[in-house]
Amino acid sequence: MKIILNPDISKQQELLQRPQQERANVDTAVKDIIKLVRESGDEALFAFAEKFDKATLTTLRVTQAEIKDASDKVSPELKSAIQTAYQNIYKFHEACFTREYPVIETMPGMTCWRKSLPIQKVGLYIPGGTAPLFSTVLMLAIPAKIAGNKRIVLCSPTDADGNINPAVLYTANLCGVTEIYKAGGAQAIAAMTYGTESIPAVDKIFGPGNAFVTRAKELAQQQGIAIDIPAGPSEVLVIADQNANPTFVAADLLAQAEHGPDSQVILLTDSISLANAVNEQLDIQLSTLSRKQTAEKAIENSKTIVLENIEQCINWSDAYAPEHLIINTTNADEVATQIEVAGSIFIGSYTCESLGDYASGTNHTLPTYGYARNYSGVSVDSFVNKVTYQKATAQGIQNLGPAVKLMATAEGLDAHKNAVNVRLKEIEKNN
Repeated sequence: MKIILNPDISKQQELLQRPQQERANVDTAVKDIIKLVRESGDEALFAFAEKFDKATLTTLRVTQAEIKDASDKVSPELKSAIQTAYQNIYKFHEACFTREYPVIETMPGMTCWRKSLPIQKVGLYIPGGTAPLFSTVLMLAIPAKIAGNKRIVLCSPTDADGNINPAVLYTANLCGVTEIYKAGGAQAIAAMTYGTESIPAVDKIFGPGNAFVTRAKELAQQQGIAIDIPAGPSEVLVIADQNANPTFVAADLLAQAEHGPDSQVILLTDSISLANAVNEQLDIQLSTLSRKQTAEKAIENSKTIVLENIEQCINWSDAYAPEHLIINTTNADEVATQIEVAGSIFIGSYTCESLGDYASGTNHTLPTYGYARNYSGVSVDSFVNKVTYQKATAQGIQNLGPAVKLMATAEGLDAHKNAVNVRLKEIEKNN
């Protein structure tokens, strides 16, 4: 990776700039896809499956027989690993979720409270391609299960034989998701936005994807469909000091870089010797990777920035707002308490990002492209609506009514004032 030594703060924005995404061609293609799905429904999805996946489909919904057959193809060892991840993710997400909040008496006779009610219909998009993300099924379907969504729809592309990856189907079934459809890309997002003969329209869409999927989700928002998080390419930032193991640091950078050529990895350090040692390790470890070419392209968009001290590294990290932040320093716990902006933080030399990506318990669906400044990662809260309640007794409206009448009068809203007045008069009449 390119090493930048002690840059001036005026260069911070330029050095932390993310790779620019090609939008014009993507936008045109996605709008055309959405139009065809909206007009032709299942027929368009069949055509796109043949065009993009080389698959000839006659039905879209995955049958129970296909799910069972897929389960038989997953090795016992992988099933055990997935079950371990399931248990950890379920335990963490359930513990972090509040279904009912306490009832608060704001003044005598006036009570307010809040409840978490499940969104009725949610759609989960699971990418296929060279890296079918069955782990993302866990990250989305487990919170949905805890939330209690009435309808959970999952879409994923197939291989040329018309089959969704067996591990994806096994994991979906483990999580209780049985409404699974063979549809990928922007066309799957369009189907879940508008509905087709087979695939229902949903209220909120979750899941990662390429630039086409991301743009389709953005356009779905314009139709009143909520999405999980605005997304860009995946990224990691590592803060490491002179005592960090360069082998560990290089491995963490490459683990992110292999996601895609547009992924970005950044190392912030106070040690030029570590920076050089990490570059040596990158060369060694790259040669062993099956996705070497992908990782190499990502590394080209990435850099090591050597600063004067770890305090400066913290400030630069907050300015970048990383999706994943790995802290590999002697005092990692202390550094973690000083971080103000990040999607998910990995503390200490043994806490590689891979743990959170798969099985530690936290969620790997996180804000990218700087959105960690104002968005949180997916949780059970993402699958519910927080509904507030209030209840007034006669005493409550007598206590609060006069203040509301004055405020309504000041805003010139007479009907608001009258809604209080008629009740106060009725109470006075009956006393």
